[in-house]
Amino acid sequence: MKIGELGRRAGVSSRTLRYYEEQGLLEPTRQPNGYRSYNDQDVEQVRRIRFLLAAGINTDMAREVLPCMVDDGQFLIPACEDLIAEFEREEIRIAERIAELESARTALSGIIAAAYTTTA
Repeated sequence: MKIGELGRRAGVSSRTLRYYEEQGLLEPTRQPNGYRSYNDQDVEQVRRIRFLLAAGINTDMAREVLPCMVDDGQFLIPACEDLIAEFEREEIRIAERIAELESARTALSGIIAAAYTTTA
């Protein structure tokens, strides 16, 4: 299948697919005319990529962990034991970032509230 069909089946744009290819996450075969050619496994690969990205995993880490992930149809499961610790570290990093954002939000709310009390 060509890139447009893969995009339709996977629910992403052709631009996104080219980006995944640039990042080493997707490896289409090339036809003699240079067109990319994809198969049904690529639809599933895009689904796995999107799942990891939605979980906060960046493309560099996704490229590294994809070969060690097992897809049970609902979740991706780490098949390499060292990945669990790596995902736990990533979860802690995300939690710390959320705490930083909550702190910034609280400070911003205070600034907004102070502006309304001084102008009222």
